[in-house]
Amino acid sequence: MGALDHFSDFFGGRKKSKKIKEIKTVELKVRMDCDGCERKVRKALSSMTGVQSVEVDRKLQKVTVTGLVEDKKVLKKVKATGKRAEIWPYVPYNLVSEPYSPHAYDKKAPPGYVRKESFSTNKTSSSNPLDEEIATAFSEENPNACLIM
Repeated sequence: MGALDHFSDFFGGRKKSKKIKEIKTVELKVRMDCDGCERKVRKALSSMTGVQSVEVDRKLQKVTVTGLVEDKKVLKKVKATGKRAEIWPYVPYNLVSEPYSPHAYDKKAPPGYVRKESFSTNKTSSSNPLDEEIATAFSEENPNACLIM
């Protein structure tokens, strides 16, 4: 039977295995004002296939979906309800080295959170060498800085 199995595999007799989805947690920022908004979002997300749990925190404007779901599909489903939604853009401020720097601090962030972009962007390095040279001319580490001033 080995030759027969080989030929059946060769001619497409065996089905391709599907990619196994992993249980994911998707966090969204959704604009919700009342119980009706919360109920509408919860009902829409609960009706999706693969969703195991939906948690809504109206005070933080945060929705957490757990299950065999994809980020884009969950976001699309929430937007279909007519609500403004985006992937949760915040992280706890104690995970960021400089939480009050201009690129991380956000006035609209919930208490104790800052923007997530601070992990990926490095604002300390300058792309222009001339700018870097001017900045170091007036730094405390430059022994000739007092002569320039």
